[in-house]
Amino acid sequence: ARVCGGGESGSDASARHQSATASGDEGRERTRQTQQLRRGPASLLCSSKRKGTMSYKRQQPRHGDGTETETSSAAGAAETIQVHLKNRVAANGSANGGGKEVANGNGHKEAVQDGSASKNGKKKSKFWNKFAGLVRSDVKSQWKDYDKTFTQANGEGITDKEHTTQKGVAAFYNLVTDIYEWGWGPSFHFSPMLKGKGVAESSVAHETRIADTLGLKPGTTVLDAGCGIGGPLVTIASHSGAKVVGITINAYQVERCKARATAAGLRLEQDFDVLQGDFLDLPFPDNSFDNVYSIEATCHSPSLEKAYGEIYRVLKPGGKFVNYEWVATPLFDRENADHVKCIDAINYANALPEMRHHSEIAQVARKVGFEVLEEMDLAANKNAGEWWGVLKAGMKRYKRNDLLVKILSFLRILPKNTKDVHKMLFRVLKTFIEGGELGIFSPMHMVVLQKQAQAVEE
Repeated sequence: ARVCGGGESGSDASARHQSATASGDEGRERTRQTQQLRRGPASLLCSSKRKGTMSYKRQQPRHGDGTETETSSAAGAAETIQVHLKNRVAANGSANGGGKEVANGNGHKEAVQDGSASKNGKKKSKFWNKFAGLVRSDVKSQWKDYDKTFTQANGEGITDKEHTTQKGVAAFYNLVTDIYEWGWGPSFHFSPMLKGKGVAESSVAHETRIADTLGLKPGTTVLDAGCGIGGPLVTIASHSGAKVVGITINAYQVERCKARATAAGLRLEQDFDVLQGDFLDLPFPDNSFDNVYSIEATCHSPSLEKAYGEIYRVLKPGGKFVNYEWVATPLFDRENADHVKCIDAINYANALPEMRHHSEIAQVARKVGFEVLEEMDLAANKNAGEWWGVLKAGMKRYKRNDLLVKILSFLRILPKNTKDVHKMLFRVLKTFIEGGELGIFSPMHMVVLQKQAQAVEE
């Protein structure tokens, strides 16, 4: 009794020991499964079949509705993953705290509860949270509509240009935002590679060039036309001290941008703001902003003249507009079938109604009233490295990502057509490289424009 402790009988102690051992085994098993979830899909797919856990099988029989039947001891794990994915908005919105509603990628409202779901989601699986926007979206119908809308050939662009802004571009960013952020980061743009600097430093330099060119400073307000999830917005607001107001056509990106900027320490409505809207019909009064910038965004517009006209309207007299445009360069030959095929492929995979020729940009700017202060192709800077070099260096990683998305789509952890979206984005990487090496495409044709000071309305 003394050995077993406290007058406890030997049989009781033995039972207690066995119970404790079983509990310990269960605890270790739960810990192992949680660690596998944290490590991501590789551990899910390569898990041992011992104890019947985490092995995945697919059977051929189908339900009457045509859906495949899945039998798996990992079903619980997959269900948990889906819950974490769908709770991503809560995870992203936790910086703002409290329960609220936010718009999802389809424009509907989703309830966001308190931070507890967010903390649990982050604690259990940060990886899976990356794709919640896709899980919420109607990927199948949006993909079919996108594919039909933006398929183009012979350098003629698309036929239904108005559809691109109303539905097409918004649907495009429902489909690609999570993938871009996962594989590319928060800044959805290319940059000249600075010698001796990395990708992140080159990206920041590309963004702060805008702030410095505009002369942004505390007390000024600048519009980011096509802000995405706010990578440049955060950089420019932090670098300059100016208030940055972002606008994006995609509701999901609004919430991502708010979450990112708030997490970076910027104050909503004081240091930045962001709203959903179309830069063909900006929801601001005339003469609202000291300056405006846009990074690889107005290329999505079905009418560059309308986009520039709206920016001119909301810009204060004397204010400047800096834009990085996607263009076909002087080396592009419309009679060269390979050139045309390359540009068509870039347009299709990036929701462009057409590719503008570099000579059109200044012409359109002058037509709506701007004075062209400066125009140059930053891709032609011989002192900087190739903007497409980052794609060449990362091809192995992007190929692994493509395989991973195929597996997750096959397992229905991601919506089935996610693999088609990612395949499109993966294939166009080689096309970007081709366009860069041929010198026929530039994603950084910079124009610096100014609204005339005498344009003040009496």
